[in-house]
Amino acid sequence: MKFIDKIAQHDKRRLFYTFEFFPPKTDQGFENLVSRIGRMVGLNPLAISVTWGAGGTTKERSLDLAGLTQLEYGIDTILHLTCTNMEQGTVDAALREAKERGIENILALRGDPPRGEEHWIPTDSRFQYGVDLVRYIKSTPEFAHFCVGVAAYPDGHPDRDTNEDGELEYLKQKVEAGADFIITQLFYDVDNFLQWVGKVRAKGISVPIIPGVMPIQTYASFLRMTKLCATRVPPMLMSDLVPIRHDDQKVKDYGVKLAVEMIRKLQRGGIEGVHFCTLNLEKSVTRVLEALGLAGNIPTLANKLIADIPAPPERTVTPHTAADRATKELTSLPQPELEAGKGELNSAADWDDFPNGRFGDFKSPAYGETDRWGSSALQSKTAISQWGNPTTVEDLTNMFLRYLHSKISTTPFSPTPLSPESLMIFPHLEKLTRRGWWTVGSQPAINGVPSTDEVVGWGPKGGYVYQKCFVEFFVEQKDVERIVKKVQEEGAGWVDYFAGNAKGELLTNVAEGGRNAVTWGVFPGQEIAQTTIIEKESFSSWRDEAFSIWSEWASFYRPGSQERILLESVRDQRWLVSMIHHDYMQPSALWTFLFKGANPLV
Repeated sequence: MKFIDKIAQHDKRRLFYTFEFFPPKTDQGFENLVSRIGRMVGLNPLAISVTWGAGGTTKERSLDLAGLTQLEYGIDTILHLTCTNMEQGTVDAALREAKERGIENILALRGDPPRGEEHWIPTDSRFQYGVDLVRYIKSTPEFAHFCVGVAAYPDGHPDRDTNEDGELEYLKQKVEAGADFIITQLFYDVDNFLQWVGKVRAKGISVPIIPGVMPIQTYASFLRMTKLCATRVPPMLMSDLVPIRHDDQKVKDYGVKLAVEMIRKLQRGGIEGVHFCTLNLEKSVTRVLEALGLAGNIPTLANKLIADIPAPPERTVTPHTAADRATKELTSLPQPELEAGKGELNSAADWDDFPNGRFGDFKSPAYGETDRWGSSALQSKTAISQWGNPTTVEDLTNMFLRYLHSKISTTPFSPTPLSPESLMIFPHLEKLTRRGWWTVGSQPAINGVPSTDEVVGWGPKGGYVYQKCFVEFFVEQKDVERIVKKVQEEGAGWVDYFAGNAKGELLTNVAEGGRNAVTWGVFPGQEIAQTTIIEKESFSSWRDEAFSIWSEWASFYRPGSQERILLESVRDQRWLVSMIHHDYMQPSALWTFLFKGANPLV
């Protein structure tokens, strides 16, 4: 059913809501997300939406997920679709596949800024802005039946310098092109949002506006998402969060409370529905809806007397009707399947509630990251200003060293400045990098530090956290061979490694199905929580992403240029290596293995 029709038919006295999901990077994460959505459908969302990666990078998984939710769960699904930097024919193919899957709703997005000036990029030149996609869908007979939504930015567009009036004019153009509804980027300043809605209406825009709401899950994810979305954060919110930022449970509880307060204020301001950015997590959204009195709103029937003649009908039921109703209700109950992850932590609803990083649990539906509106983390402006024009291997080594020394705030593989945790092992990272082993991920060994520690703490108060030391880096094949040989001869079972290249080759000494929990915590009243796990599938997923980053970075430079030749040769010739030392009680164990012994590697 078209989303605009569902909005028109909903009970105006009751808040409607939608859930946003992104396709996980791993197969088990995908399967577990489908199970999670199956449970969350019981919360009666008006629709759900499925995100689309920059340039169509998640095309197959996005379409598969949207098709499953639309056809198997019967929940109306809104497919996000970006249009810039897409190869010719991709947009048409995506719309046809969505139509085949019974999807009737599209959220039309621009995606990354168009690379029109880079004429060597083989993208579809018909699409430069979101309005072009709206106009194309609505003017093409094959696709005109789609209900089309568009994005709006109450706090301003993160990629534009346009002022608010300019943004409102862009929004009006999208609506005039045929947009049926608006979903906004997330925000936390409700007063500013309601004022913005007034300005939108003053422009003559009358289509429904559904505000994006993201319950705060962790302090780190909050900072990352608000930076990515250029969200205005009220000073009072930060003053509330900073004192509790090292207690993940308190942050999560605060996030629920804040979302409830925001939604109630939005309702008082005349807003009829909200769009939850779930981050593929279940518990916080459920708690918000419970606090609003909206969860568990499936009507329950009072007990009735079974009688051959139903009189009075409100208190009796026939044997046939009773049996039929019982059968239907039993088949609608959640099946007791052993969802991956359940039993390792807590329940299916919250076993992965704590942070999932690059090496979170690959089985988690939240494994991976969402960019929400289909924008890549890499931008050509950043590439040139931060990373320059590398033409030699030494230039790349210097870039990674500049990042370690905080002279630049990002690398293509690290979108945020060096963390305080990394400073604990800074001399070792610097030594590897100077050797030409470019480090892109690491953590120190930690043995029973309080969960409230300002540097490495996480989880609820009153617990203790542990970490095994690991480091990952790019090296040449000859160095991989040396690493494998040293592990075999001197590792003594303490050192595990994974190594992979752009061709998909994988080397490891970890047994098939083996899993390395490298971060875990012990907290009062609950099972041991494992938030960082390194194993074959998660490493393979990261390997594929890492080498795609080299390709994307290279694409910013003209074919045949020295920069592009260098970056593509690195992509084709280097290996990504991850090394873990299991002796977390000895902080220097991994570094001693790398730098000393019979055959020092560096």
